[in-house]
Amino acid sequence: MNIQQKIKDIKDIKGFTIIEVVLVLAIAGLIFLMVFTALPALQKSQRDTARKNDVSTVASSVTSYASNNRGAFPTTSQLASYVTNLSSNTTTVSVTAAGTVPTSVSPADGTIVVTQKTTCGTSTPASQTLGSGTTRQFTVVTKLESGNGSYFCQDS
Repeated sequence: MNIQQKIKDIKDIKGFTIIEVVLVLAIAGLIFLMVFTALPALQKSQRDTARKNDVSTVASSVTSYASNNRGAFPTTSQLASYVTNLSSNTTTVSVTAAGTVPTSVSPADGTIVVTQKTTCGTSTPASQTLGSGTTRQFTVVTKLESGNGSYFCQDS
């Protein structure tokens, strides 16, 4: 075998050029970048869904307490024994003091506020406005992460 034949054999070897390898790595990098930028938004959405489920659980617990106690509205400590299975996204559940009917509430992150004699109004980034309701009506409000810190309110 002569030198020219060896050079021809080396040229015939198939493989990837450096440009092809760099291009594939760049595309893979872009895909990873898109996934990692979308991940926090997905996690916020999941936490908000858990908080909304917690609001429903607390509302059911208030209704359950009232039906077991002749329509009486619970205090924070009384409600604690009825509220079970909240997510780790909710740290505090509080009930407004009897006799006070707030026109708005602005719970902190991870907090659920229960108010008696109120209905849900509009949500702003600053607070959740409440309307006046009957003695049997109540609202359960929590703060969400998405939507510029808006609030989620559920009527009884």
